[in-house]
Amino acid sequence: MATNNTRMVYVESVIDGTPLSETAGNSTEMEHLKSSIDDIFVISNGIIVCFMQCGFACLEAGAVRSKNTTNIMMKNLMDICFVYPPVTHWVWTEEGWLYKLGYVDFSGCGPIHLIGGVCSFFGALFLGPRLGRFENKFNSSEKEELVGHSVPLTGIGGMILIAGFLAFNGGSIGSMSKPGDQFVIARVIINTILGGSGGSIVMLGMCKLGFGGKSAWSFSLTLNAALAGMVSVCAGADVMAMWASFVSGALMAPLYLGIHYAVLWIKLDDPLDAVAVHFGGGFWGLLSASLFGNGGIVFGASYESGLLLWHRIVGASVIILWGSVWSCLMFGLLKRSGKLRVTEEEELKGLDIAMHNEPGYPLKGWFIPPQFSLYSEAEALVKPDMEPLARPAVEPYVEVMPKPEAEKVMNSDSDTSRRTYNKSSIRPKSESEADRYFRR
Repeated sequence: MATNNTRMVYVESVIDGTPLSETAGNSTEMEHLKSSIDDIFVISNGIIVCFMQCGFACLEAGAVRSKNTTNIMMKNLMDICFVYPPVTHWVWTEEGWLYKLGYVDFSGCGPIHLIGGVCSFFGALFLGPRLGRFENKFNSSEKEELVGHSVPLTGIGGMILIAGFLAFNGGSIGSMSKPGDQFVIARVIINTILGGSGGSIVMLGMCKLGFGGKSAWSFSLTLNAALAGMVSVCAGADVMAMWASFVSGALMAPLYLGIHYAVLWIKLDDPLDAVAVHFGGGFWGLLSASLFGNGGIVFGASYESGLLLWHRIVGASVIILWGSVWSCLMFGLLKRSGKLRVTEEEELKGLDIAMHNEPGYPLKGWFIPPQFSLYSEAEALVKPDMEPLARPAVEPYVEVMPKPEAEKVMNSDSDTSRRTYNKSSIRPKSESEADRYFRR
């Protein structure tokens, strides 16, 4: 009997030849391994998302004038997010009241993009437009058009953001070791790409048809529409079909363009179109996920789908209210204390010089022939982002051919003489003429 009991204990303590104690140990080790893999997955994607700050820096620097490049780079270096944590706590923690309510947002249409667009709106509103943005700065007959100084820099920044978006949305699942995680990650990344594709393709066609102004293949509008399309799938990237993601991005393109023109109509100076991209994309994304997500209204209206849409509308309204109140408080106090905007003289000079004494594009780093100044001293005030070259101590001597002799050369059959005359005739003859030449 004792022998049989001993045998039973032995059999129960062994599974497939492995002692239960070792099996339990292996299970614990496997759980630790899965946890470590998930942690590395989140950290790796987090590092890539941090690299998106380089994309923002390039995009913003290229979208403003060259005299403010260093200032933009400094702001991106010191950028600290202070408004996201309360809202993300409401949405993504089990204690959050929006989470308990039933608000669902996979990667941040509301707590990231919508609130960012709200803060951008009030920041631009309290700051006011740049000098000359919507009115003549020097009472001249021609209105100055303020445009970004580098399309390539803007494009590089935008493409870095597009690549970072894949890690931003793909990493939002938070794990990769659970059964089925790999399929969700793949779906999210594909849907993110398709959202951007829908926005960019539709915008490209709209620009060529003249909806973006003069008929042309506009790069800047197409880039922003691609980013807005990617934003529009953030709320439901894990539950949307591929065609639905493309449609969501495609519908975002005209919405983006409408907000873009609305912002200009109310004379709000938004060089990056942050309001149109993030506010518009975030709000539409919450609606889009409720319409086109798995079990959404498009697939059949039901109480559950209607309730999910209502919860998202409530969440969006609260997020807009939260961002508005705190933005008005912060920007209002800064404006009241005189700390929100630099003086007019500093703005004309450019923040690179006025605040940092470090121009983004120092002329000393470029070789320019010293024959004549590119700009006169008066014109340097109008174009403060260009440092006028020093006036030469001795005006350069330019030989001017008398008119009778010039006509004689032109009537001559000598090709060599004709080329000599042509070279001397197009050469600027004085500094004032050079100024007129570069103003054309």
